[in-house]
Amino acid sequence: MDDNKNHKDKKMDHSKMDHSKMDHSKMEDPKSTDHSKMDHSKMDHSKMDHSKMKHGDHDSIPMGMAGHDHHKMMIADFRKRFWVTLVLTVPILFFSPMIQEFFGYSFLLPGNPYILFALSTVVYFYGGWPFLKGLVSEIKKGAPGMMTLISMAISVAYFYSTATVFGLRGEDFFWELSTLIAIMLLGHWIEMKSVLGASKALQLLVSMMPAEAHRVKGDTIEDIPLEDLLKDDVILVKPGEKVPADGIITEGSSYLNESMLTGESKPVKKDENDKVIGGSVNGNSTLKVKVEHTGKDSYLNKVIKMVEEAQKTKSKMQNLSDRAAKWLTYIALAIGFGTLAVWLILGFPFVYALERMVTVMVIACPHALGLAIPLVVAISTAVSAQNGLLIRNRTAFEESRKISALLFDKTGTLTKGDFGVTRIESVNEAYSSEEILRLSSALEQSSEHPIAVGIIKKVKENKVTIPNPENFNAITGKGVEANVEGKQVKVVSPGYLRDEKIDIPEDAYSDAAETVVFVLIDGKLAGYIALADEIRPESAEAIKIFKKNNIKVLMATGDNEKTAKAVSEKLGLDGYYAEVLPHQKVEIVNELQNKGEFVAMTGDGVNDAPALAKANVGIAVGSGTDVAAETADIILVNSNPKDIANLILFGKATYNKMIQNLIWATGYNVVAIPLAAGVLYSSGFVLGPAVGAVFMSLSTIIVAINAQLLKRRIGKK
Repeated sequence: MDDNKNHKDKKMDHSKMDHSKMDHSKMEDPKSTDHSKMDHSKMDHSKMDHSKMKHGDHDSIPMGMAGHDHHKMMIADFRKRFWVTLVLTVPILFFSPMIQEFFGYSFLLPGNPYILFALSTVVYFYGGWPFLKGLVSEIKKGAPGMMTLISMAISVAYFYSTATVFGLRGEDFFWELSTLIAIMLLGHWIEMKSVLGASKALQLLVSMMPAEAHRVKGDTIEDIPLEDLLKDDVILVKPGEKVPADGIITEGSSYLNESMLTGESKPVKKDENDKVIGGSVNGNSTLKVKVEHTGKDSYLNKVIKMVEEAQKTKSKMQNLSDRAAKWLTYIALAIGFGTLAVWLILGFPFVYALERMVTVMVIACPHALGLAIPLVVAISTAVSAQNGLLIRNRTAFEESRKISALLFDKTGTLTKGDFGVTRIESVNEAYSSEEILRLSSALEQSSEHPIAVGIIKKVKENKVTIPNPENFNAITGKGVEANVEGKQVKVVSPGYLRDEKIDIPEDAYSDAAETVVFVLIDGKLAGYIALADEIRPESAEAIKIFKKNNIKVLMATGDNEKTAKAVSEKLGLDGYYAEVLPHQKVEIVNELQNKGEFVAMTGDGVNDAPALAKANVGIAVGSGTDVAAETADIILVNSNPKDIANLILFGKATYNKMIQNLIWATGYNVVAIPLAAGVLYSSGFVLGPAVGAVFMSLSTIIVAINAQLLKRRIGKK
């Protein structure tokens, strides 16, 4: 990975990216769950066809709250249709002569066939409506799939059974019709529910900006809506507030937390004439800022645009069950009409030949195929959540087994995201490390400097009582001093020691990623405190696991070169990229993909959002922003890099279960359809509808049990 190490020094020009090489064909994938492609202004929600909604049609949902609510309404619609159908299916099964004969009981009411017809008509038109509408949609697209197969089966069953009620000799299939619709509604309801959560990333990016700004007008301050803010307006940013817009500080100085925007791990000192980014969080000082960019020209909006563009180019794996259904549709139609023709040619009565054809057509749509994928999806989603993995994009989860390169953000991902104390060392026997921490905390308790914040955090963790300082004084650019409990205490930089001709201990800088401050008591060096954005203890072990599985591990961070190099060397990464901006992270992902890598990006900040969207698999750590989480395909609840290893292993297991279930569900047809057609008629065996029902039920049970085995698989990771 030397190429990657060398790449860290390159200045990446996003404007020079060769967009012509991008695979725009992927953007037209009708199976894509990409919401960002839509022209929402042209969307007429009143005319949206709820019935067409299934997992393969998610691109019909508008992005944003309206689309999110619409998706919820459609799930509720499937749920309602399922329960109504299920309630009606119970009496249909009970009064069905074929079921009564199979179970050996008899309970027929006057007008029994008409009762079954009436109940089944409601089931067919109400419960089956989404599939019938889906049939029309698939035929228009010239892409028959699951909807076509389901519609064909229920329509043949309904109209043939209706004909038997009104004079045609034969047995009805109302029971098969109702159970098929009920189980298919359940399968689609489960699947839609499991993939709910259409990306809200762009909304969340916008929500990072405050709703109002404090505009300075002469001696007065007025609160105005953010959209009324104009270029060159002067705004007041109070301590702890978010900066409303990009601009330049005209008055004041403060430390701003930009970690969720730029990846910088510690608050950045900003003085007059320094630029500030909209969405960053102000420290403990008041600032006046002259607005430079608002609206579409702002840094945050540029990130939003990149997220949108990256989502447009994300490819999706075609739904496996739809592919199986497409072929089963062709096979069922061919064998069904072939069966009718053969039996008629052989001289059998039309009614007998028709019954053989109907049996083939109904059996061709096994209940197991409708549940093969949704059951695995539902179980894997639930089990993953229990084990720290929240799956938002099923396709990406399935494809996690292909990951060949992992690109990590540093801050908050490989590291904890806090500028904390890593070491406290005493060089004077008179003072212990605990005493050095206690005395220095007296000087740092009212400072907003990141070093001070880190020291106070350590004090609180150790439950140390902070003494009161006297005669506090700032040593310009070099530290602070005060009298504490009768002692003169100074917390200073290495530069102060050099100026005062005090030797710096040889082991003070054992880690290039650390910042070190020195504590002087009564003019003598007592010890020092080292601080850094601490590396997660799990990171090193996780990287060993990835390398063992031949996965390249790289890091892209907005942090400085020195820190990035130190973290990379400590963890033994294959390469790193330092001081990169959001668009450069996207370029890195794109570059790796162009080299043939299947890339997973892991991050937690707004600056990671475009790269998370662009990567083949985007993984957000739970401690990060909602923006990163909503852009990512998978979220690590516990922010543990080792969970990514579990993700890859469990993704492989889940995919295998889907393939196994599809093989079984379609394999059932390979045996059942020829038998129903009568290939063994000469041997005295023809598969009857009742026996076909037993095989159908057995197939469904096997698929369900196999899916449940996933729960055991995750425990063996």
